[in-house]
Amino acid sequence: MSNVILIGMPGVGKSTVGVVLAKKLGYSFTDSDLVIQQETGKLLHQLIEEKGEAGFLMLENEINASLSMDHHVIATGGSAVYGKEAMAHLRKTGCMVYLKLPYEELKERLGDLRERGVVLKEGFTLYDLFEERSPLYEKYADITVDCSDKQIREIVEEISKKYKEQ
Repeated sequence: MSNVILIGMPGVGKSTVGVVLAKKLGYSFTDSDLVIQQETGKLLHQLIEEKGEAGFLMLENEINASLSMDHHVIATGGSAVYGKEAMAHLRKTGCMVYLKLPYEELKERLGDLRERGVVLKEGFTLYDLFEERSPLYEKYADITVDCSDKQIREIVEEISKKYKEQ
């Protein structure tokens, strides 16, 4: 497997950990949310407003399913796990690492979800989102790393060690 794909809830640290992990492994780093923004010329929250939740998820799935790279750490958007084609494609290209945090810690880290470009169904709370997505992250994960009360370097070391054992 040539890539490391980071999955998990918004705010868990996928992009931050991804950059440091890429440096440690000697890989390149890609943030799939930034790829979506670059390809569309719009911010995530603008896309969600324009296309609605379903339209955004289709776009995200399409773009993630077309990512073609080697020796990259890829930080996905939190909603990437809704895209079956994208997840199947990414799984073929690398090792899926679920960065896991308890709900209470996530709640402390996150600000305005809509401003962050988080796909949130009408009437859903952060807790609802956490409950819906957690089983999907578990399903796709090759490696799960509990990030609770850990520094970035500790998380990176744990991922690196487990990845090399794969």
